[in-house]
Amino acid sequence: MSIERMHSNKRMSQIVVHSDTVYLAGQIASGAPNESVTKQTTDILNRIDGYLDEAGTNKSKLLSATIWIADMANFAEMNTVWDSWVSPGKPPCRACVEAKLASDSYSVEIMVTAAR
Repeated sequence: MSIERMHSNKRMSQIVVHSDTVYLAGQIASGAPNESVTKQTTDILNRIDGYLDEAGTNKSKLLSATIWIADMANFAEMNTVWDSWVSPGKPPCRACVEAKLASDSYSVEIMVTAAR
């Protein structure tokens, strides 16, 4: 089976497709650094939508999601955006943990896996 890698650099790929499974790298709000958790989460989910579309799938086919949040005090704010975005009746397996992210400019990072 072939492995397709998209938006790759020396360190990583944003999208990897193996068979009928699509893996996305952890996404940060590069379009909304230092913004609210709501804006960052919205930016990330828009980015995820774009990458999933590029790989030939969509959020209704999510299998799993891992969410890192810099401060659990913002958990409800992030969930408000997530809950309005996720496909009704088709939520993925999900984990959410508090973690120090690579830069203080970011409050949320999300990584997903989807079927095609």
